[in-house]
Amino acid sequence: MDRRERQTSPARRSLKRKLEQDFEEKPDRKVSIVESGATQQDLVQDIRAQIDILNSKFSSDETDRAAAKTASHALVEFAKNEEIVSLIVDNGAVPALVEHLQTPPQLTNAQIPYEHEVEKECAFALGLLAVKPEHQQIIVDTGALPHLVSLLKQYKNGGNSRALSGVIRRAADAITNLAHENANIKTRVRVEDGIPPLVELLKFVDVKVQRAAAGALRTLAFKNDENKKLIVECNALPTLVLMLRSEDASVHFEAVGVIGNLVHSSPSIKKEVILAGALQPVIGLLSSSCSESKREAALLLGQFAAADSNSKVHIVQRGAVRPLIEMLQSPDSQLKEMSAFALGRLAQDTHNQAGIAQDGGILPLLKLLDSKNGSLQHNAAFALYGLADNEDNVADLVRVGGVQKLQDGEFTVQPTKDCVARTLKRLEEKVHGRVLNHLLYLLRVADRAVKRRVTLALAHLCAPDDCKTIFIDNNGLELLLGLLESTSVKQREESSVALYKLATKATSLSPMDAAPPSPTQQVYLGEQFVNNPTLSDVTFVVEGKQFYAHRICLLASSDAFRAMFDGGYKEKNAKDVEIPNIRWNVFELMMRSELCILP
Repeated sequence: MDRRERQTSPARRSLKRKLEQDFEEKPDRKVSIVESGATQQDLVQDIRAQIDILNSKFSSDETDRAAAKTASHALVEFAKNEEIVSLIVDNGAVPALVEHLQTPPQLTNAQIPYEHEVEKECAFALGLLAVKPEHQQIIVDTGALPHLVSLLKQYKNGGNSRALSGVIRRAADAITNLAHENANIKTRVRVEDGIPPLVELLKFVDVKVQRAAAGALRTLAFKNDENKKLIVECNALPTLVLMLRSEDASVHFEAVGVIGNLVHSSPSIKKEVILAGALQPVIGLLSSSCSESKREAALLLGQFAAADSNSKVHIVQRGAVRPLIEMLQSPDSQLKEMSAFALGRLAQDTHNQAGIAQDGGILPLLKLLDSKNGSLQHNAAFALYGLADNEDNVADLVRVGGVQKLQDGEFTVQPTKDCVARTLKRLEEKVHGRVLNHLLYLLRVADRAVKRRVTLALAHLCAPDDCKTIFIDNNGLELLLGLLESTSVKQREESSVALYKLATKATSLSPMDAAPPSPTQQVYLGEQFVNNPTLSDVTFVVEGKQFYAHRICLLASSDAFRAMFDGGYKEKNAKDVEIPNIRWNVFELMMRSELCILP
């Protein structure tokens, strides 16, 4: 499964969410051009006025710094409105904002006025402008990256002021949006030495800074092997594993996202992550109140499970199966998809297959086959394919109607259709020995609904040599014929198809036993040949009653009777043929359907 830049639109939505949280800190409201009544010309004048201030106030003078802070904050407020972001860029805001990412020259050794405040607002504004992909390269080409990386490194100067935390966080957020789905800029961040300070910031005391640094690393790791390698070399894994255990949902969501992007298509990093102790905290996230973390954790477990058989076993042993099955029943389609993905990978191990079924995984997976979401449907089908490989699961799959669900499903993509076909073939190969005995036991003792499902399934799955045992000795044929009288159209159709399948199996006997193919088409005879003693040459005994028949009529009208009387069976020359385990009226109905076209 492809891991998107998370889940980005969430990498992009992730930053937007952070920015929106910051908007809530300040109750200013975004106002559209139309709502405010402002013309574009008015907006251009206001924007240019702020840019002019920035261009003329790059100094350490307190008055200039105050003016630059006000102007950069005004551009932030403008940039919150996506309708006018391009207008801000087109009027030259980027060079002015980039210049103010730097600390202006100082004339004295005194502390610079509004330290970090102007830089924070400019980084914030650039992060908002970078939400649009077409602005990313403009900002980078103007020289923003070295200054943003320099801001990240401000933590080395010591201190833990709110202003310091704010400027570092805004710099990390800006890098996240600049690098989003842009391979060139991801590489540029590494070249500018931006990854080591981001890894160090995972340990920063301010949780918002931790989250911002993790968000940036998450984006930089996506589909960039060199970045992944450097992040691991900078010893990020121990801290990320600790962050997985954070009680702050926004922190463990970003941490599991970073790890997910690191291990994607990187088997060696996957092993390092497991060795770093990530497995148990990731399983713990399956029970998180944060649906995004649960989704990411399930996806990550699916990736772990694909690594090797030991990982599959360890994941199940540590308690992942039950929360994954619970997620299958969530109203959130992404949660269902990711849990089905994880269970599908876990179900490729024999012992896991039985455990998933034992914990109630079969029914919710079958229900997902009804989904119109092709990816969700395929993941569920793949999981069921794994479960069908275990003999202990076959009877349960049949008992709950799994065979009918697989046969009747409307599958949207060819790989899913192929997977379902392989699952049915796998089930067919399992129906013998103790599996068949279990199903025959259900035919004897289960309720009527289960008996119906078992009989219909066996008509499709059983071997020809087992037909007599199932459908004569254990009343399976009686059940199928009884369904022909059902008030349910679906049940009548299912029974008709099953009977046709049985008739087909009757003609697939071994060459020694099989009758030669009939040179003529099947003939349907009239009512006068049904239970008529005149010139009868064979009698069927059903419930002690005699049913008169004519061999030539049976040979002409039925493939099944042709095999009986013209093949190698003992009934070939018998005068009386006893038919056990079937009611008289059901047998009579069957003979009418064989010998004549019913009105």
